[in-house]
Amino acid sequence: MNADRETIRALQDALQHTPDNIPLLRHLADLSIQVEDYELAEQTCRQALALQPDNEDLKSRLAEAFFHQGKYSAALVILEALADASQPSAQTLLWLARVKLANNEVQTATECYQRAKELDPGIYEETLENDTIDDLKVDEKNETNRTRDSAPGSEKEEQIANADLDSPGVSFRDVGGMEDLKEEIRMKIIHPLQHPDLYQTYGKQIGGGILLYGPPGCGKTYMARATAGEVNAVFITIGIHDILDLYLGESEKKLHNLFETARLNTPCVLFFDEVDALGAKRADMRLSGGRSLINQFLAELDGIGNDNEGILIMGATNAPWHLDPAFRRPGRFDRTIFVPPPDREAREEILRLFLETRPTEDIRYRELSKTTERFSGADLKAVVDLAVENRLRDAIRQGKPGNVTTDDLQQAASKLKPTTLEWLATARNYCVFSNEGGQYDDLKAYLKL
Repeated sequence: MNADRETIRALQDALQHTPDNIPLLRHLADLSIQVEDYELAEQTCRQALALQPDNEDLKSRLAEAFFHQGKYSAALVILEALADASQPSAQTLLWLARVKLANNEVQTATECYQRAKELDPGIYEETLENDTIDDLKVDEKNETNRTRDSAPGSEKEEQIANADLDSPGVSFRDVGGMEDLKEEIRMKIIHPLQHPDLYQTYGKQIGGGILLYGPPGCGKTYMARATAGEVNAVFITIGIHDILDLYLGESEKKLHNLFETARLNTPCVLFFDEVDALGAKRADMRLSGGRSLINQFLAELDGIGNDNEGILIMGATNAPWHLDPAFRRPGRFDRTIFVPPPDREAREEILRLFLETRPTEDIRYRELSKTTERFSGADLKAVVDLAVENRLRDAIRQGKPGNVTTDDLQQAASKLKPTTLEWLATARNYCVFSNEGGQYDDLKAYLKL
């Protein structure tokens, strides 16, 4: 055992110099499983799969690491995909049988085991004496993983469901300006999570749904991440590619698994980017597949058959008018927050952040913030990038580097137009003609209508 530990340390040292070495990573994963360090095995397999995502051998080892930790749902996702291949290995089918047995799916486990024996009649013949599923036993060291506390669906199971659990790493301190928006989020989101006892006294549920909308490039995703950081919550970001699937029913299954992941990791911020693509108006759809996904989404928001306590569900969209009205019913995305283009103080802070690592000289930030009205954060980055490119061009021509100045930035800003203007023009029409329910009142105030 000590020799194996020494080898593991040697492999880890070697990987410091060659982190992309797949054979070393695979060897480290194997040894980690041998010494029952399944967390290290999982970490190593994930690192290797990031380099070779289609490596079935690494996927099988990751599933084995999950199984030993009692993460049966995560192991099942991988093993079922491997078993659906045209020529699955007997080892894959055997591990699938183990997971099915752990899930109390005895009939399915038997079938998987029989398929494994057909492919390799001698598989594990030293410990399995006949073809019955009763002989498919986990050994004593794994039996502890099959207790009630690690059963599927219990709070102690860490479900993966194709989502990465992320620690935000940022908070409101990292968001320049926008103090009014931060205070609104504190009142609607942060205080309920920080003072749950007080809210429970008044019968107020912790969590709920928040919809952030506004022009592209104004920091909706970053604000959602900073909100999670304020309350030290797990942050799961979800895009269209994480949900939509070619096969009927798979999209709904993926969506449900993502919500289950959030329920097992509260407090959690579940963030849907471009949520209008997943929740478009059903009246505009001709195919039933999209309607079915929307109905599943609504059911998950309602927590039908589940408890969404401690889950903050946030969505971001550039086109809230395309979202199905059912999503705005109380209890779903019932709180809508407009994320405007950065205000003057915010633009000043954003420019400081973008320029803090660049060679600069006597930058007049207040003056720049005045001349970049209605510029989004992305627009301001484009201004800085263009000014730096012009300064680099001069440095190459003159043979020596120079500092970026206020004049450089002013010149760059004069060549760019705010990308928010087109969005604001479209949004103005909705404020005037489609605001009967008052959902765009904050936007209306911003536009001074």
